[in-house]
Amino acid sequence: MAVEITSKIVGYRIKQQEQAAPAPELQDEDPLTVRIPSRPEGTLEAVSEKISYVGAEGRKKVYLLVSFMPVEGVIGSKRVVIERPVEFFFPSGQLSSEHQWITATMRSLSLAARGGYVTQAVADLRKVAWDKGLVRCGMNRWNKPMFHDSEVAAIAWSIQQILYRRGFLDRDGNQVPVEQLVERYAHRMTHGHAWQPDEEAADVHVEAGVVEPIGGEPSAPKKPEGSGPATVGNCPECRGELIMMDGCPTCYAGCGWSKCG
Repeated sequence: MAVEITSKIVGYRIKQQEQAAPAPELQDEDPLTVRIPSRPEGTLEAVSEKISYVGAEGRKKVYLLVSFMPVEGVIGSKRVVIERPVEFFFPSGQLSSEHQWITATMRSLSLAARGGYVTQAVADLRKVAWDKGLVRCGMNRWNKPMFHDSEVAAIAWSIQQILYRRGFLDRDGNQVPVEQLVERYAHRMTHGHAWQPDEEAADVHVEAGVVEPIGGEPSAPKKPEGSGPATVGNCPECRGELIMMDGCPTCYAGCGWSKCG
């Protein structure tokens, strides 16, 4: 529509486009500590682990399931995604009176995982001790047996191993920084498979005396055999190593033979 101007033009100004309001910055939210109210419905990726250990009562085997899920957060005003463990499950087919404590512990760990403090919870379980002697479970990087202060500590060590292989913890059982977790999850989305630890690089550090097995104490590489108790002979059943447990030579190679019966 044309408009006729009859008065004298004394000035003019070009109309500027209105600038859009800047988007508000996102508040940082650590995806490691984001609370998950409950287990989400549907299917979750899980790792199934068979744990075998030998104690004063002989060899025992249990099965554990650890479920993982992606969790969103905000770092530096940028949305990121990491993978976190959210559920620890003890299958019901192996329930018995001596395994009730495992079921209770797995429920507590699941709550800790969804609350964002599972790393500390598992580390605390590694400190549990009992009066029935050492428990053998797993091998260290020198292929020597690992000894733990209780069944609880042995299973907690096995859980740390699962989380290490999944990329959630480092080899010493410490929490991996969230920036690395973001990179590892992005690697998985790009390559179609989960991040895997570089075992060859880890072995190089071991030979240099830099790190030890999860929960182990740093030591010089010239003394790798110090990771377990001294042996007192060989087992007459399987020819494995015998150690002193509660004053009795006991086989820790697998069969559980004891001189005291």
